[in-house]
Amino acid sequence: MTPEAGTLACTAAGGLIVHVEAERCRIAPEDVRSLIFSGRPAPVTRERVRRTGGIVTSSVTIEGHAAVNPAGRAVVIHLRAGSWIVPLVSLQRVARGEAASAPLFPLVEADLYE
Repeated sequence: MTPEAGTLACTAAGGLIVHVEAERCRIAPEDVRSLIFSGRPAPVTRERVRRTGGIVTSSVTIEGHAAVNPAGRAVVIHLRAGSWIVPLVSLQRVARGEAASAPLFPLVEADLYE
């Protein structure tokens, strides 16, 4: 099964929203800066809110990570649901607020054993 395309958008606080396969994950503003300027991998998190009998609980989990590819021209986002790629220039434009969003393209890894 091939992952669906996704969208990358900016938050008001300067972080990024990764929207893929009906899930919304986030990259914190400080992690976005570290990813862009230092090339350090950034955790991709998801907040889940559960309501059980009037009690509301919230938990934040790390769903994957985002890293600059070895060539330095794209960012690969690895999540439990699959992997996506976005050009580094597009991610930078969204992070700076110059673009409202950018498309995420599914990354299909070749099966070496076929």
